[in-house]
Amino acid sequence: MPLIALPPQSAGPPAGFDYVTVDALHHRVYAAHGHAQKLLVVDADTGRVLRQITVGHMAGSAPDPATGYVYTGNGSNESVSEVDPVSGRVLRTVSVQGHVDAIALDPVLHRIYADEDDGTRMFVIDTRTFKEIKVIPLPGHKPEYLQVDPQTHAVYQNVSDPNGTFSGIAVIDPHTLSVDRVIRTPDLRDNHPLQYDSVHHVLLVAGENRLLDVYARSGKRLYQIPYPYGVDQCSFDASRGWLACASSGITLVKWNGDAAPRIIAHIAGPYGMHTCAIDPTTGTIFAVWSGPSGSYVGRFVYRPGT
Repeated sequence: MPLIALPPQSAGPPAGFDYVTVDALHHRVYAAHGHAQKLLVVDADTGRVLRQITVGHMAGSAPDPATGYVYTGNGSNESVSEVDPVSGRVLRTVSVQGHVDAIALDPVLHRIYADEDDGTRMFVIDTRTFKEIKVIPLPGHKPEYLQVDPQTHAVYQNVSDPNGTFSGIAVIDPHTLSVDRVIRTPDLRDNHPLQYDSVHHVLLVAGENRLLDVYARSGKRLYQIPYPYGVDQCSFDASRGWLACASSGITLVKWNGDAAPRIIAHIAGPYGMHTCAIDPTTGTIFAVWSGPSGSYVGRFVYRPGT
């Protein structure tokens, strides 16, 4: 299929990765090089590794285009940090009461939302004071990924439980900072990737049982398709209608808002690749992985007709 892998770049010795994010304005890509306890900083134009910044056993990152800084969720270090990727300095850090997994930034309300890895809580940080302002109890267990609605500022958080008896998307009210309702996703098991399409106002969510669903903000399921690949992180590019997902390779899904999503490309990749992000400027898909020979950053481009 027409996904082309460009030559990967070395990111040092073997050490596992977690989430990947892109700051398109500043042409940088970030990856949580968790087991190395570093933030990996990559040039989005060349794919070259710029630096690795010691932060802690991090899992998630959230760039702030307004400042060029990046926020990090520091896993078992139980903290969130603000990092200057140019100087390589950690500027501020705030402690929380649990391991941090995914994080998301609402730049308008000046908040960082950080979910608790394999837990039942979300930690809310004010980016101006860099203090924790709320701990939100979550339904279910094992939150995986979260998204902020840029229009309403609601927060959508994937939740499930270890026994597979509950799965859904918790909707957090930005005014009360509490769970307002839960969108049940009964056909999915162990929800992992979650992306929000702010053009069509829908949620794209997949489960470990190889199904991909599209839900309206109201909670109505609009579409469901078989998804033949196990998946961890997905990344949505609204301008192209692309959903890129990583799982020992890259799968590209087309979503245009008026029909069911469809898989348009897939390329196999190394075992252990499970996170990726699309650069919305170029459409390049960045992924990271680690194996016996080392850690790597890869770039994938879509060339239909090849």
